[in-house]
Amino acid sequence: MRFDKYLLVGFIFMAMFGNIHAAQADDFTATIELFKKSPEVQQFFKDAYGYAVFPTVGKGGIGLGGAYGKGRVYRDGNVTGTVSLIKLSAGFQFGGQAFSEMIFFQDERAYSEFTSGNFEFDATASAVVITAGAQAQLGTVGNTAGVNLGPATGHQQATRYSQGMAVFVHTIGGLMYEAALSGQKFLYKANQ
Repeated sequence: MRFDKYLLVGFIFMAMFGNIHAAQADDFTATIELFKKSPEVQQFFKDAYGYAVFPTVGKGGIGLGGAYGKGRVYRDGNVTGTVSLIKLSAGFQFGGQAFSEMIFFQDERAYSEFTSGNFEFDATASAVVITAGAQAQLGTVGNTAGVNLGPATGHQQATRYSQGMAVFVHTIGGLMYEAALSGQKFLYKANQ
């Protein structure tokens, strides 16, 4: 019975991650433009020292889970390197989801910390989830639960940097419930 569970998890990962293609230049441009449409994000494009963009991150799991995506890091509008997002988790979780993610760096210190080659968010790192209607929802990275801060409250919550970084996520599709505590790990490679 245990073997069947792991076999099912393997099939879910193959189905999810098999559809994540090598991101094309147009994917990055389209993703950046999508985030620029959100009023919550616009100021970050003006003030940030740099940012990382992931057009598609896939995640899924049954008990054991993970996420993967490829991105680029930008400074002054130029690509400075590539980055891989990897997340492994264990705990109560079920389903699959795809999303886009942007991480803004407030200053050179935050940018340098992220691009040091091997950076990891802890389980308490949070993100603002933007929807197709550019409304905000506050949640935790890697967690689909959250408190709606959109039109029902009449205003958007002001988003601020936390430890020099601000993270925004746009859900592409899927549904996943998880109560696993885990962080995202980033492997950066500078352009040569």
